[in-house]
Amino acid sequence: MKHFQQDLVEVYAYQLAKEGKFYCGDSYYYTATDEYFLCVLADGLGSGQYAFEASFAVAEAVKNNADKDVDSLMKHCNEVLVQKRGAAVAVLKVNLKEKEFAYSCVGNIRFYLYTPSGKLTYPIPVTGYLSGRPQTFRTQCFPYEPGSKFLLHSDGLRTSNSKALLRSCCSIEMIANELKNEEYLNADDSTFIIGSLH
Repeated sequence: MKHFQQDLVEVYAYQLAKEGKFYCGDSYYYTATDEYFLCVLADGLGSGQYAFEASFAVAEAVKNNADKDVDSLMKHCNEVLVQKRGAAVAVLKVNLKEKEFAYSCVGNIRFYLYTPSGKLTYPIPVTGYLSGRPQTFRTQCFPYEPGSKFLLHSDGLRTSNSKALLRSCCSIEMIANELKNEEYLNADDSTFIIGSLH
């Protein structure tokens, strides 16, 4: 499990390839500056090498354009998937100074944000996947409170209690370990990224 921390954000990330596969078809990237936290999670269609190549191209596109807004990043992600297998893609960009975030997703990636005051934000993704073809994006913006927790995961993580875990008083490290010990469906790649925003 990977751990990242700076003044205003802390993150744990964990990934597991489909049983019997060398390549994980999911890829992710995150970074933080004094002004923003940026995260992308891509789930390549299917599994194996070609799924990995598609999702990795998405992660690299975001890494190489980290200063752009979420709409622009989603367009870059779509463009790099021309003649690749395609991928479900979610991009999260948090304005750490203004305490607000922008989020866009196409495909079956889940995102939850839970605030200390008890509000759960669960943006609905656009159905489908990115493949280089013309695609509609829906970027949504939300405020958040300091101390909010978020969870982003691919559909390989089969858990029924993610909302309950976020509502708990547990640290994100404890929640990450709980998720890591969940029963994974070995028929798919699995990735989760959990964090707190201060």
